Amino acid sequence: MQIPDPSEGWRSAPDKWHRLRAEWGGRGEVWVFGYASLIWRPEFEAAEHRPALVHGWHRALRMRSRVNRGTPQVPGLVFALLPGGACRGVVYRLKPANAESELERLWAREMPTGVYDPRWLPCRTPQGVVQALGFTLSRRSDSYLGRLPDEQMVHILRHARGRYGSTLDYLADTSRALHERGVHDREIQRLMRLAALHGLL
Repeated sequence: MQIPDPSEGWRSAPDKWHRLRAEWGGRGEVWVFGYASLIWRPEFEAAEHRPALVHGWHRALRMRSRVNRGTPQVPGLVFALLPGGACRGVVYRLKPANAESELERLWAREMPTGVYDPRWLPCRTPQGVVQALGFTLSRRSDSYLGRLPDEQMVHILRHARGRYGSTLDYLADTSRALHERGVHDREIQRLMRLAALHGLL
């Protein structure tokens, strides 16, 4: 798997990067909220991780992917945090000694096109609330898709594949990671049943 060059990652969305970096200030702890692939493939070494709950945002398979999990010809889907509801996931505390370099690597991975709206979210954990970086998506984004008919979703799950694998594998990996952590996401469970019903699993 090719990892984007961290020295170039922020260049895809410099305004968002500089704003986020200024809000952090280069001091204090850096926490990251994982709600999908960051749970089962974080690609950074964390000093600590905790289960976490975010209010005001929910996980949804509604973001078009033309590279990672699909192609321009057959776009796939990936999860994003959309406004409303709540989301259970995992927060990671980066090691202080390399927090800035790891943050740049994470930015390169998640923001190659600058599509997300990264923000510091209050995350409730068993040890208290922490402010963690979360990657949210506006419904005004060109990459946002509304609720798809099941027929169209099945077509995507059957055919969409990008440089990191298929949308179906991405969904299944996220489903498994959440199940292992005791997180019940009804929409993910419904999509997994839909995939099984059509012989995709």
